[in-house]
Amino acid sequence: MAILVDTDTRLVVQGITGREGTFHATRNRDYGTNVVAGVTPGKGGQDVNGIPVFDSVRAAVAETDANTAMVFVPAPFAADAIYEAVDAGIGTVICITEGIPAHDMLRVYNYIRPRGIAMIGPNCPGALSPGQANVGIIPAEIFSEGAVGLVSRSGTLTYQIGHELTRLGMGQSTIVGIGGDPVVGSSFIDVLERFEADPETEVVVMVGEIGGAEEEKAAAFISERMSKPVVAYIAGFTAPPGKTMGHAGAIISGTAGTAQAKKEALEEHGVRVGTNPTEVARLVSETVGARA
Repeated sequence: MAILVDTDTRLVVQGITGREGTFHATRNRDYGTNVVAGVTPGKGGQDVNGIPVFDSVRAAVAETDANTAMVFVPAPFAADAIYEAVDAGIGTVICITEGIPAHDMLRVYNYIRPRGIAMIGPNCPGALSPGQANVGIIPAEIFSEGAVGLVSRSGTLTYQIGHELTRLGMGQSTIVGIGGDPVVGSSFIDVLERFEADPETEVVVMVGEIGGAEEEKAAAFISERMSKPVVAYIAGFTAPPGKTMGHAGAIISGTAGTAQAKKEALEEHGVRVGTNPTEVARLVSETVGARA
């Protein structure tokens, strides 16, 4: 079993005729993801490497029963693409696009939440359930099937920690990159809740970074609501205050949002925090061994 994407995923790629959309749609399909359609207005009737292209998501859904959308639409138009997917009946939206204005995402967030839409991103690597489906830009070849859930704000750290886990013989149930923007469709808590309900996920790794208070909120949720062990890593211990570091949401304001504060909050709630990706993998291995 997995969360968000699996063998039942029927994927429509918005922006499929663009360079990135074409490359990753084809790559996801070649991995085994059921990519049933693409959408680019004005290019309906064409195909991209055998994937049929439609003028609208509604037309794609009507023809192919797509249930998941991947958004590769440029930032000025990405919010409208998300609205279009939701209004067409798509239940899961994974937005890879970077640079969507925060006010656009605030409106999107308040539109999708009451409708029960599962959204990952924007500015994220997507979601991968090894052996089942890859929706996004995650390099699936470095991951393997298993029982470790992985949720992260950082794409590259996700890849590194996943590789370390695989080297130690610990595969993953699902890898989820929630995105590094100030406003994203799913929080750590949203994904942790899904992992808690997934019978095949035994341990969860949470990769946070400086900025905001999502990790602190997650720490309280883990303590109060999760029965499965969680191991964490926080990036940004040497980041200077007031300077954005990579992601738009990775910025320390005064004394809030520091890596040290997040580490302390997690440890106070019983979460073991690694100092680097290699140590995180070792802590996961110890946790799995203790539960065996």
